[in-house]
Amino acid sequence: MRQPNLNVLKSLNEALHQPVMNAPTEDKIADLVQHDLTQAPVASDRQLFMAGITGLGYYVPERVLTNADLERMVETNDEWIRSRTGIRERRIAAAHESTADLAEKAARQALQDAGVSPSDVQLIIVATSTPDYQFPSTASLLQDRLQCACAAFDLETACSGFGYALVVAQQFIATGAARTVLVVGAEIMSRILDWSDRNTCVLFGDGAGAVVVQTVAPGFGVLGFDLGSDGSGGELLKVEAATGTALDNSSGEHPATAPSQRRIVQNGREVYRFAVNVMGESALRALASCGINSEDVDLFVPHQANIRIIEASAKRLKLTPEQVFINVDKYGNTSAASIPIALCEARQQGRIKHGDTVVTVGFGGGLTWASCVMKWAIT
Repeated sequence: MRQPNLNVLKSLNEALHQPVMNAPTEDKIADLVQHDLTQAPVASDRQLFMAGITGLGYYVPERVLTNADLERMVETNDEWIRSRTGIRERRIAAAHESTADLAEKAARQALQDAGVSPSDVQLIIVATSTPDYQFPSTASLLQDRLQCACAAFDLETACSGFGYALVVAQQFIATGAARTVLVVGAEIMSRILDWSDRNTCVLFGDGAGAVVVQTVAPGFGVLGFDLGSDGSGGELLKVEAATGTALDNSSGEHPATAPSQRRIVQNGREVYRFAVNVMGESALRALASCGINSEDVDLFVPHQANIRIIEASAKRLKLTPEQVFINVDKYGNTSAASIPIALCEARQQGRIKHGDTVVTVGFGGGLTWASCVMKWAIT
């Protein structure tokens, strides 16, 4: 990472702290800054590097919660859940597992897959809506566990989090500000569910997915993206303080593993309407940004929230079922972990090969959305 010119910073500091009558003019400040910029390449002059995924890993908890299990917990049934969501089962974190635990297991797999050590990592980004604490960040907890000497922060845009984090990582790599970035999507959604609300408790599951982002050959990696937000729809999908006893915690458990005093609330009909529109349109904008047509897509890896939304998005892109990866039936909606888990399984199943054009797209609370187009650079 380029270091600042200390002499220029000193000159700027001295100039800016002169008495008002002797304050530097805008031209003077511009001259000082320009002098610094002539000493080293700037973003517009230096080479921009291509950034791509070079390693993947994921972890899902051992406990499986099936639709049949839910029938004994809330007024619902397997047919109702499957016909409306495509979900058959989901994973639930054990009482002792924290979001950092899930993130660590996925991260170690991704690092091993990429053939890099924790000492190579220069930035960690954890996308999560269910951090262990408000602070410290889950990314900082992960950084300590991995013993990385690097910057680390959490990013929260709900289910769009992984897409946002991937684009942030791509920007760091592209400018040369970092060589190796670890991106993790990790969630324990089960701890912010109201298990008496059948409209939400059947939808979500727990898990973590991680990717290593590094420089790749020209023409590969992240080629285009589309990020967006519409805060006017924030009330449609949110987490609010819980009422009643459904999420009451009086057990004295460690804060990182205790049930939350928050719960997910959503207007399912309106969120569905939003998602059906935004998923396909965002993916098309991302493709257009790099001059690729939808017929050139080898694999579409959407956020695994609802089978109907996935099918509507694929139809908008004119994709065949063979071009779409789906695992929502096994894990439900794992929020920011959804897409990286799907990428891992797709690669394991041979659905992603070197040179393939892969498109990811997600939507989430905010309301937000994020799409990425990648030319796959690993086997």
